[in-house]
Amino acid sequence: MTTTMKISSRNLPALRRRSVLHGGLAGIIATGLAPGIARAAPIKLVMAHLNALPESAAVAFDWQAQEVRKRSNGELDMQFFGSTLISKELEIMNAVKSGNIAMGNPGGAAATVFPEMGVFLVPYLVQSYDQAYKMFNGKIGDTLDKQFQDKYKLKTLCFFDYGFRHFWTSKKAIKEPKDLRGAKIRVQQAKVFGDTINGLGGNAVPMAWGEVVSAAKSGVIDGGDLPIVNQIALKIYEVSKYCSMTFHNYGPTLNTMNLGVWEGLSAPHKKLILDTSREAQEKCRQLTESVDNFAAAKKELEPRGMTVVEADVAAFRKVAQEKIWPAYKTQFSGLWDEIAGFKA
Repeated sequence: MTTTMKISSRNLPALRRRSVLHGGLAGIIATGLAPGIARAAPIKLVMAHLNALPESAAVAFDWQAQEVRKRSNGELDMQFFGSTLISKELEIMNAVKSGNIAMGNPGGAAATVFPEMGVFLVPYLVQSYDQAYKMFNGKIGDTLDKQFQDKYKLKTLCFFDYGFRHFWTSKKAIKEPKDLRGAKIRVQQAKVFGDTINGLGGNAVPMAWGEVVSAAKSGVIDGGDLPIVNQIALKIYEVSKYCSMTFHNYGPTLNTMNLGVWEGLSAPHKKLILDTSREAQEKCRQLTESVDNFAAAKKELEPRGMTVVEADVAAFRKVAQEKIWPAYKTQFSGLWDEIAGFKA
């Protein structure tokens, strides 16, 4: 049965009465009498990211923000801020957890925010990009997503990475484990990074990124380690002479959304966010992997003054397996076996 609503012009102010009588449906919408027809205000989704363009993840997530606005016809107003909104990884994640911003990621500090991620950083446990991608886009990634929702109230939108880490140093190249003896190597503050450097034979110096450049210039540290894509983006060639391709830590991280914000989205909007997140993930991976080989690294870094060398990866792996793996195998027993036994 159809119900017809009658509007009495006697009950309307003069201006509204003229709108209804002379403007028809347009007048009703203009006067606010048909809220179901009017367009809802856009949902604002602010994302903070540690680095600005042209860093690989910044390129991908800036692209995602544009796509979300376009594909949602403006219903979702995703806004990307690279290095301009919040300047530290842990502050970004605290802002997402509290709901002050909708989206963000811990960058290279994933294992600090999410200790469960530490196992993937154990040197040489993750063997290849193909293995990593299939793990994080499959059952292992789904399990971590559920854990992070339950424990941290964060929805995982996608896992991405900055690639495998390589040493950058100022005094000499690091071609084999003995070259690390006495070297003061900056590491991020998660325990696994310090264990990696100390276990491989160097002296780990935990330090926030904001202190690294001045420490390298003053000789407080002899170097550090970063994926090639970040050595380029962060202009590490300004404070180092050598890049030694050791592939010693794989560096996964994840982009997240406040769980309350996520649960407040409609099903179509959730699908759009996940679809574009997976596409952004693929862009990150392409940009990272494209420079993570000897020829590409030489092409990118040597014109900027660095010498790129190939290291004895097998020798480094052997040391890691003997000195670093046993403690982590015990700590992460269940997940360790899944990763070690995972076939790409």
